Amino acid sequence: MTNTEMKHEAAAAEVEDQAELESAAQAAALEEDLAEDADHEEPGEAPQDFERMLAAAGAATAFKVPEGFRCGYVAVVGRPNVGKSTLINALVGEKVSITSKKPQTTRNRVLGVLTEEDAQYVFVDTPGFQTKVKSQLTRRMNRSVRSTLGEVDAIVLLIESGGWRPADLEVLNLIPKDASNVILVLSKTDLEKDRNALLPLMADSMRRFPFAAIVPVSAEKHRQLSDLLNEIKKLLPESIPYFDPELYTDRSPRFLAAETIREKAFRLLGDELPYGTAVTIDKWVETEENGKRSADIIATLIVDRESHKPIVIGEKGAKLREISRLARADIAEQLGCPVHLEVWVRVRRGWSDDVKALKTLGYD
Repeated sequence: MTNTEMKHEAAAAEVEDQAELESAAQAAALEEDLAEDADHEEPGEAPQDFERMLAAAGAATAFKVPEGFRCGYVAVVGRPNVGKSTLINALVGEKVSITSKKPQTTRNRVLGVLTEEDAQYVFVDTPGFQTKVKSQLTRRMNRSVRSTLGEVDAIVLLIESGGWRPADLEVLNLIPKDASNVILVLSKTDLEKDRNALLPLMADSMRRFPFAAIVPVSAEKHRQLSDLLNEIKKLLPESIPYFDPELYTDRSPRFLAAETIREKAFRLLGDELPYGTAVTIDKWVETEENGKRSADIIATLIVDRESHKPIVIGEKGAKLREISRLARADIAEQLGCPVHLEVWVRVRRGWSDDVKALKTLGYD
C-alpha cells in the first residue's frame, strides 16, 4: 500500500470513528430526553417502551429476516431464589445472569438474547419480588419487577414443581387478572420422581389464573426447554430482530465482570456474607502485544459494615484470594483472553439504603 493510500485509509477511519461518536452522543441524548419524559408521566400512565425502539434501531441489518419472523420481550418473574437466572442462562445458552443459593442475587434487569431461525427472544431477568427486607435497594428492585410486567410481550412466571408458596402468590397478584400472555413454568422437575404428581398442581394452577400454557421444565437437565420456547413464540409479535443476532446480552463486559465477582463472593462465603455487598470496577485496561490480547482489571468489593470486611478477606487474605481466583477464571473465559484481576474490600456504611450511593453503584 502506498503512503497516499495509507493516508486516505487513515482519514476514512477517522471520519468513521467520528460518525460513530456522534451517533453514540445522539443516542445518549435521546435516552436522556426519553428518561425525562418518563419521569413526567402522569400517575397510572403506562410507561412507553422506549428501550424497545432504541434496540430495534440498532439491530443488525445484515440478518436476513424470513417471513413470519417473531421477536419480543419476555419477562421472567418469580419469588427470590426460585431459579429465574438459571432458567434464562439455560435458554440462552450463555451465562447472562449470576446465580447462587442466596436470595436476591439478581439486582438489575438483565437482558438475555436468543436468536433462532424464525424468532428472537429477549428475556428480561428481573430481581425476585421481595416483601421481607425493606430498604431503598429492595424498593427499587420491586419497582423494576412491577414496571417490567407492563412493557413485555410475554410473561413467564416461575414456581417450583413442589407447589405454590405464599411468596409465589404475591408475585401472581402483581399480574393483571385479565392478562392473556402469561406462561406458568414448573421448575426443578428433575427433583420429582413421579411426573404424574404434577397433574394436580397444573389443574390447581389453572383455577388460580388463566395461564396461556403450563410447562414443566428442568433448567439444570435442559428438559422441555424447547417446549417452553415454542409456547413463548406463540405470544411474540411478528417483527424484525431488536438486537444483533450475534449478541446474547445487552450488558457490557465490565458489568458482567463485576457481577461475576459478586457471584463468587456469594457462593464462597454463603450465609457468612451479609446481603449488603456490591462490586465496582475501578480500572479496566485491555492491551494487545504481538497479537495477544490481555486485560488488567482492578475491582472493589463494597461491604456495609467494618465487621463485614474481615469476613470477606478471611484469615491471611485466603477468602479474598479465592474469590479473585475463581472470578478471574470466569472473566478470562468471557473475554477470551488472559486476565490480571485485583479485588480490594472497602466499607461504605448503609449504601443499600442510600439513594445517592445506589445511583453511584448503578442501581437506578
